[in-house]
Amino acid sequence: AGGPGAYDGTWNVTFSPRAGNCSSTNTVPFLVSGTRVSSAGGGKVTGGVSRGGAVSVTITVGASWANGSGRLAGNSGAGRWSGVITGDRCSGVWQAIRS
Repeated sequence: AGGPGAYDGTWNVTFSPRAGNCSSTNTVPFLVSGTRVSSAGGGKVTGGVSRGGAVSVTITVGASWANGSGRLAGNSGAGRWSGVITGDRCSGVWQAIRS
């Protein structure tokens, strides 16, 4: 289990589509500080992470947005996402690696 700040750092999060008309995989850097998740460059990220590693975020880039949830453990994480990317409703999975 993690304590306060156990997940601090920059995480590179790769979003892979599994359903919908979205074909491209995107990698977005997230910054974790304590229980807060924010953008480390590119788009607006809001969300949080619990001491147990449960994470929930919303990403907005222009008119595109996605909601994601999942879990961080150690230096990696994974979960699911859904949203609207360039006008198409899509969903998929994400994987995160702490850099």
